[in-house]
Amino acid sequence: MVLESLGSSLRNTLRKIANATHIDRKMIDEVCRDIQRALIMADVNIKMVKDLTDRIKERALTEKPKPGHTSIEHVIQIVYQELVEILGETKEIATKKQRIMMVGLYGQGKTTTAGKLALYFKRKGLKSALIAADVHRPAAMDQLAQLGEKIGVPVYLERGAKDAVQVVKNGLKEFSNMEVIIIDTAGRHSLEDDLINEMKEIAEVAKPDEKFLVLDASVGQQAGQQARAFHEAVNITGVIITKLDGTAKGGGALSAVQATKAPVVFIGVGEHMEDLEKFNPPRFISRLLGMGDIETLLEKATEVVDEKEAQKSFESLFYGKFTLKDMAKQMESMRKIGPLSKIFEMLPLGGMRLSKAHLDLTEEKMKRFKVIMDSMTEEELTKPEIIKHSRVERIAKGAGADPSEVRELLAHYKRTKKMVKGITSNRKLRRQMMKEMKDGSFNLDMFTK
Repeated sequence: MVLESLGSSLRNTLRKIANATHIDRKMIDEVCRDIQRALIMADVNIKMVKDLTDRIKERALTEKPKPGHTSIEHVIQIVYQELVEILGETKEIATKKQRIMMVGLYGQGKTTTAGKLALYFKRKGLKSALIAADVHRPAAMDQLAQLGEKIGVPVYLERGAKDAVQVVKNGLKEFSNMEVIIIDTAGRHSLEDDLINEMKEIAEVAKPDEKFLVLDASVGQQAGQQARAFHEAVNITGVIITKLDGTAKGGGALSAVQATKAPVVFIGVGEHMEDLEKFNPPRFISRLLGMGDIETLLEKATEVVDEKEAQKSFESLFYGKFTLKDMAKQMESMRKIGPLSKIFEMLPLGGMRLSKAHLDLTEEKMKRFKVIMDSMTEEELTKPEIIKHSRVERIAKGAGADPSEVRELLAHYKRTKKMVKGITSNRKLRRQMMKEMKDGSFNLDMFTK
């Protein structure tokens, strides 16, 4: 979970407001103290915290709730709005043909982030490529080459080269037919003159549409100074904050960067190549407060789910067919979206949090179910009703599982089938979806309405 400690503290504060019998000055003072404590523990600047809670207090005591809203709902909305405000505005990154230049100091995760960004655009349907322009550190070239191979993105590099600008020129020529070109530049231990000059020369040659500064979340409030220095040197267009998962100082990094008016455009939320998210302050705060982030979840789903396969599955459901094969596809789609812990933090669970142990156990069970289904025949997957005692024994033996695990899988399948039947028996929804499939306008948007 991103900023788990901060999120937990803020959710407890909202719970305190929600459980209050009435809102008065004493309650508002107590809530503001809780918020101050949580944000300062997350390394957010003290003056910024005080200004924030002063605004919350003033609005909560003077503003009237909107028609139809209770005073409790009104205060919760104020807290949400003011937290969003300190993180600045959302900067939209266009999914179009462009060149992106990555800059930053050593050890900030710049090269890994370049690979993650290439995968992000590749999943958006754009032909992406990487240029290894860090000629001062051979290990950076090797790392980028490995990442490129892992995600299926071409990498241009020149081993032994000394002139980064010439490498970029050659790389741009090599990738003239690519849509998104990401240039990984060199870093230093500090922003020295030679680094500034090299960045300026590369920018002059590449003419990048975006110049992204990569910062490690653990630098805390110093992120603001670094962002300001790089912005003055090369006019950065956005900041990517890495390693935000779990770090207490992430709050300091996010707020400090925003104070420089350099927009945070992406955040790194894990070690996997898929763990890069567009930074959207309203969505981020919504997730932090336990209100969910359905928009991001849907975006991730559309990146990994094949539209034609999805349509086939839905057509199958409408005709009353839901097999183990369909369930296996659903589980595979969830696995591609990410770990269950990340999926569940995007769901609006009304403040309820499932323990990591519970989620890990569920994820492990899904893996076991997958192994068991791999041990089934095509006929068994498409006609689960034929799986009786002797088949259960054979499937269990082939999967290295206990027969009770096979029966547990079958019970889970029956519950899921019953739930699916309940959804598709809704005639109005069924007619609407069937109509859209017939006229070719079928999409998943209706499930968010």
